[in-house]
Amino acid sequence: MRLAAIFDDVVVLDLSHALAGPTCTMMLGDLGADVIKVEPPGRGDESRGWGPPFLGTESAYFLSSNRNKRGITLDIRTPEGQEILRKLVRRADIVIENFRPGWLAQLGFDYEELRRLRPNVIYAAISGFGLSGPRRDEPAYDLVLQGMGGLMSVTGEPEGGPTKIGVGIADITAGLLAAYAVVAALHHRDRTGEGQMVDTSLLAGQVALLSNLAASYLATGQVARRLGNDHPNMVPYGMYATADGAVNLACSHDGLWRRFCAVMALDTYVDDPRFRANADRVRNRTELAAILEPCVGALSTTEVLRRMAEAGIPAGPIFDVGQVLDDPQTRAQGLRQTVEHGTLGPIEVTGPAYHFSATPATIRRAPPALGEHTDEVLRDLGYDAAATAELRARGVV
Repeated sequence: MRLAAIFDDVVVLDLSHALAGPTCTMMLGDLGADVIKVEPPGRGDESRGWGPPFLGTESAYFLSSNRNKRGITLDIRTPEGQEILRKLVRRADIVIENFRPGWLAQLGFDYEELRRLRPNVIYAAISGFGLSGPRRDEPAYDLVLQGMGGLMSVTGEPEGGPTKIGVGIADITAGLLAAYAVVAALHHRDRTGEGQMVDTSLLAGQVALLSNLAASYLATGQVARRLGNDHPNMVPYGMYATADGAVNLACSHDGLWRRFCAVMALDTYVDDPRFRANADRVRNRTELAAILEPCVGALSTTEVLRRMAEAGIPAGPIFDVGQVLDDPQTRAQGLRQTVEHGTLGPIEVTGPAYHFSATPATIRRAPPALGEHTDEVLRDLGYDAAATAELRARGVV
């Protein structure tokens, strides 16, 4: 059987909010899943208020991570809302939430109850610190975990203080990992018929991002330090000022170093014992920087990039967000797209970050207005117009 989209037979119940959970469910929606996003009546996902900027009444922040979803409002603290939630669970292949650990269980919706309602359900929980350990119940946001996860300690200039990444990297990484885990659990279910619970956390994602820095510490006991835009293990590999801006240069091995010296008229340094091999250059990075900075700084950005391109050396300009989104390569890759919003008309959003030859990831729905699809989803569950109106009048939806 050939599917129009990979997950066009998958239903996702999205109980998440903010950024981590919505990132996960948006990815599943991009792959064709029917994602039903549940929000509290009246206020909705807290990220709807994170602005300016706003498009009309919609925050740009909310629009960033909620495409390809049907949005409903539902007060799951009420008996009527819980009954609707049970009906939604019975139809769902996947349930995703990022509440504080145990909050859903207090309402009677722990994993065992979800399994009773839908025996092969996949339940994904995203939390700040994980479902066990002494910090399990502590509140957490992206900024907190960027600090506690070590990322801020290695970001920033050597003489400056710890610096956070400019995007919500702890949230986004947790969302990516949750999507990966859910897809793996779906594969397991396809083979065995068995659902399961999966969980990840902002902390887990930050430790994973430490990667080679964590490996270096575990091998040597030495704590990584801030190097600004330089690399701890490769030199020259960083940002260099030009006469009219800056460029990133990435000489990741000795062959590239030799090419770099050739196109920058630095041949006398090719076999200098201080710089001959990468390990030498790493040890003597300060001395090398004193040579390279005035050399690169005497040329325009265009000239430096021209020389690097001719030599096959990885290099690039430093784009701002607007330049990235306006770049022809970004558009050619479908990373900027237009979609019709229910109340705003045409809006632009970023596109899926991957491509499939047989089952393309597509943007079928704009991020929903608050409660936009409540009537539609309730109708699917068997509620007629009168019943839905009564639920709305009572504040259940």
